[in-house]
Amino acid sequence: MSQSAFKKILLGRGFAAEGLGFTSRPSRRGLNSRLTGGSLQSIGSHPLSQTVKMGKKSRVKTQKSGTGATAAVSPKEMMNLISELLQKCSSAAPSPGKEWEEYVQIRALVEKIRKKQKGMSVSFEGTREDFFTELMAWAAECGASCDGFEISNFADEGYGLKSTKDIKAEELFLWIPRKMLMTVESAKNSVLGPLYSQDRILQAMGNVTLALHLLCERANPSSPWLPYIKTLPSDYDTPLYFEEDEVRHLLATQAIQDVLSQYKNTARQYAYFYKVIHTHPNASKLPLKDAFTFDDYRWAVSSVMTRQNQIPTADGSRVTLALIPLWDMCNHTNGLITTGYNLEDDRCECVALKDYKEGEQIYIFYGTRSNAEFVIHNGFFFEDNTHDRVKIKLGVSKSERLYAMKAEVLARAGIPASSIFALHCSEPPISAQLLAFLRVFCMTEEELRDYLVGDHAINKIFTLGNTEFPVSWENEIKLWTFLETRAALLLKTYKTTSEEDRSMLEKPDLSLHSRIAIKLRLAEKEILERAVSCGRAKRLHFQKQLDEGAPLPLYEESDIALLENADAKLPIILRKLEEDDERVQEEMNLAQIKPDAACLDSSKTPVLNGQCKDLNGTQEDPPGSDAAVKESEVEKHDPSTKRTEGEPKDVSK
Repeated sequence: MSQSAFKKILLGRGFAAEGLGFTSRPSRRGLNSRLTGGSLQSIGSHPLSQTVKMGKKSRVKTQKSGTGATAAVSPKEMMNLISELLQKCSSAAPSPGKEWEEYVQIRALVEKIRKKQKGMSVSFEGTREDFFTELMAWAAECGASCDGFEISNFADEGYGLKSTKDIKAEELFLWIPRKMLMTVESAKNSVLGPLYSQDRILQAMGNVTLALHLLCERANPSSPWLPYIKTLPSDYDTPLYFEEDEVRHLLATQAIQDVLSQYKNTARQYAYFYKVIHTHPNASKLPLKDAFTFDDYRWAVSSVMTRQNQIPTADGSRVTLALIPLWDMCNHTNGLITTGYNLEDDRCECVALKDYKEGEQIYIFYGTRSNAEFVIHNGFFFEDNTHDRVKIKLGVSKSERLYAMKAEVLARAGIPASSIFALHCSEPPISAQLLAFLRVFCMTEEELRDYLVGDHAINKIFTLGNTEFPVSWENEIKLWTFLETRAALLLKTYKTTSEEDRSMLEKPDLSLHSRIAIKLRLAEKEILERAVSCGRAKRLHFQKQLDEGAPLPLYEESDIALLENADAKLPIILRKLEEDDERVQEEMNLAQIKPDAACLDSSKTPVLNGQCKDLNGTQEDPPGSDAAVKESEVEKHDPSTKRTEGEPKDVSK
């Protein structure tokens, strides 16, 4: 394998597709089918309008509801319901405190539509496991690696890859050629192509394109991807599949805003494309016109959201979104990105994360996601998440007398005066960037002058994120007191205590989705509790330093070597952390549900060490880009009469 080619692009796993209503990528089931998180059923309630002839288990069956639901619903009645849903989901954002009420209303409309669509879908006959042999045979025929592992069921983690021989760390054990991948490019060359050429939403939102591509290929009895599609989960554990009471467990958590937006966005997208499919001339040949249910779209959205990744186009000039068969069976664990795309051999390649003995499960690392991101975008809670964190919004008030001075010091340090930071599960719970912000936030006028005026002012900026060089003992006491107080206030916003959450988790009859939600809620509290504890301990420590008159460590120019060589002490201002990528302006208002960031223009979204920066507002597309349009524009463009010029920037990787 060409190491240079391998290093060109690193791949994480299952990145959120925010624009599609699947906001931003299993119970530890990373990429795997276990992304579904729970029940392993045959693919039910998904349209496959024709009998499939490949494979001995490829027959399909219609799931009749027995109620005559399909015949009882006239096209006009269904279109009226769809129009009502589109209107409801495209209206202005609700006033603060009314988000849940809006969610309940949208959900009621969706449930009414789902009830009338009961019995309209078709499924493959058999279970996912029945088709694994066919998947492996197809992969071998396409030139993928199929030796050294097999697909196996790992109980709580669901299906994954199991080694059938000893595999050494960094050994290349899996490669998937481009011909196996479902991509935005293959969608353009499929039956979806004519509509893609006319619809600006599809052109701007790669994840939407992949979702519809997946549905069209599933309904095509001669699709080359059927061996893969038949092994996908029948449902998922993303919040799109949560019951209303299960979503309630997330109230007061930081995830709730994105969860509610995810549902609203998916409903809006479904209503929009339902109209397009039934009215647009270029959609006349799509195999979805007779059966395009909400459940179908939810399934496609979740399949893409939990599995999509970015790969380079064939000429390497840009990146595109792709579904990667077989590789996406790997579950998640802590580690480093070990998957890349080899342009020379035109294939996705994966090396072993560590040594694996025969019979052990083979894991990959999905990227540095928080558990909130895993729950929202992948449908699982990862117990041992070393990258878990809680967002905290902080800013210097413009009405403050020292605002100009503080803003200038922060600007010199490369930190905005208002930003999204994170409290981490690690010790200490704050990054160098947050430490620098809090130090400036708590500075007196005299202290600010020291960092603005004088020969060494610029050099002193480099010490702001360094624990070795406090501004003053008083400053340290103030910042840790502030952090302790702020974290304590955030804890009070929850309606249950950590003890109550732990007690609830002991109930044997708790549903899987409720368990996931409560675990996430508890994890947030534990991070905040550690922040309170750390803040208190630091405050007392620096108070003691002050009381004892301990000398303050002073920065000398010779110390710059220390700053440059000690990574743990390197100020955040000298390097780029993921928190820098937060879309600050859209997230500063806690009370308002923001539209999901749309990281959907694959030609503009870079691959950063395997992480598609499209989670919870971290996408790279600037506001106002062609990738998305304000919600109000959905109302202006009736898909039944016009070609759309854009789409709300909320389709959720």
